[in-house]
Amino acid sequence: VQLQASGGGLVQAGGSLRLSCAASGSISRSLAMGWYRQAPGKQRELVASIISGDTTYYVDSVKGRFTISRDNAKNTLDLQMNSLKPEDTAVYYCNVYGTSWRLALASWGQGTLVTVSS
Repeated sequence: VQLQASGGGLVQAGGSLRLSCAASGSISRSLAMGWYRQAPGKQRELVASIISGDTTYYVDSVKGRFTISRDNAKNTLDLQMNSLKPEDTAVYYCNVYGTSWRLALASWGQGTLVTVSS
């Protein structure tokens, strides 16, 4: 399956963006879908994830600001990002994983660039 992220852009600090991810095929509900990001000079990190039953995970730095949602029927994944900060600047990717977020199952696409200006 291929995943395509979109919705990035340039926004001022305090602003909002909504990222979307479309899968080319069906994603098993037993797999988690996640949003990752990689800032320049830093390792890729898992920002948020969701699995069947709407169980969600957020990295501490985005809790209360980001909301992840998943549409199993449409095989899409969204990330609503509010109160954006300059440190949120990164390329954002979507992927799926099973037992560990470090073991992403799909190939990494181009991602979508989010730039937050101060």
